[in-house]
Amino acid sequence: MKEESILQRLNSLVEQKEKPLNVKEACKYLDISQSYLYKLTHKKQIPFFKPNGKKNYFLESELRKWLLRNRHSSEQELEQKTIDYIVNETKLV
Repeated sequence: MKEESILQRLNSLVEQKEKPLNVKEACKYLDISQSYLYKLTHKKQIPFFKPNGKKNYFLESELRKWLLRNRHSSEQELEQKTIDYIVNETKLV
């Protein structure tokens, strides 16, 4: 079943014309070493494909999402959220 879902996903990639990246391409895109990328895949901390249990492949769109996780707000954003919260809470009282 896993191989079937992997094949379905790879087929959808072909339809989307998003070329899977190999390890070297993924490392270049992420600006990390191969050893660190293998560590991330081993710990299942990054999305990847491993058709037939061989080479690892990655989608640029998934790597982009992975890179953009854990966003930290700027001081201005935090201040604005605080102001918005205070304004909204005072309206309710």
